[in-house]
Amino acid sequence: MLKLTSVKLLDNLYKKFKISNLDDSFTLQKLVNRSMDLYVHDASFRNTINEWRNLKPSGSALWV
Repeated sequence: MLKLTSVKLLDNLYKKFKISNLDDSFTLQKLVNRSMDLYVHDASFRNTINEWRNLKPSGSALWV
């Protein structure tokens, strides 16, 4: 079963993601699904994500 949702992305970060994947078929959907699976099943990955602070402030709660 699939869940259709929408998310707000940081524009510059999404553009960099698209550029880095021009030659392969790695999509945002694959990234999200694999990341969520790792987040649920891998405590080390979850801690890395929870502690990640490398994003730039954008005036919204997206980067926090």
